[in-house]
Amino acid sequence: MFDVAGKVAVVTGASGVLGGSIARSLMKAGVKVVALGRTKSKVEERLIELKEIHPDVMGVTCNVLEIDALREAREEILERWGRIDILINCAGGNTSGGTLPDEKTVFDMQFDDWDEVVRLNLNGTVYPSLVFGEVMGQQNEGVIINVTSMAAYSAITRVPGYSAAKAAVGNFTQWMAMEVAQKFSDKIRVNAIAPGFFIGNQNRAVLINPDGSLTERSRKVIAKTPMKRFGDITELDGVVQFLCSPAASFITGAIIPVDGGFSCYSGV
Repeated sequence: MFDVAGKVAVVTGASGVLGGSIARSLMKAGVKVVALGRTKSKVEERLIELKEIHPDVMGVTCNVLEIDALREAREEILERWGRIDILINCAGGNTSGGTLPDEKTVFDMQFDDWDEVVRLNLNGTVYPSLVFGEVMGQQNEGVIINVTSMAAYSAITRVPGYSAAKAAVGNFTQWMAMEVAQKFSDKIRVNAIAPGFFIGNQNRAVLINPDGSLTERSRKVIAKTPMKRFGDITELDGVVQFLCSPAASFITGAIIPVDGGFSCYSGV
């Protein structure tokens, strides 16, 4: 029921913490993975690691905001494996300019910084979905999984552009799910996961003090998380495999929180 062995999966942002964990998990489940990332050295480093699991893996250096590069990557994948069954859109994250310091307000945000973070998270999901999803339309079969955020559920301070973009990713997920099911096949499914708070390279300085203690922001997160802890990045792997598998054959347009209860708890 949960078998995904033999499928071909493109994982964008595969050189990051989230994409790397999902790529490893899928490979252990017998999936042929395409590790796609923007920086060649990081992609090559990830490729070495993934080949230790098994050799059915490709590394592709590609910026998800460059449509021609995505199309070239698509042709390279099809030339090797002939199909694309799964797309996991992990590329994204907040940017330094997109984070407001405590002493600043939204009116201090630079428009270029806003555009950068929105393009990365929204268009960085839409573009791969349209380029690789076109193959799924031709196959009449495939799975797309996007990544939204707790910031899309309720207002989280300091990250207005990221929040707006991730909310839009959720809406695009639902729209794309409707579109492909009605005009192509009920065997093409589009869903999203909404991670809670996990400590990674991008947010470590915001959540963890240099001495290893929790920052004030971290303490607020834990206070609103019923499980009273941060997630482990591998705790996203199971729901991804489930959504890719036949067990989720009647699930599309869904956004599944993986958050220790953060999204359901009012704090009182």
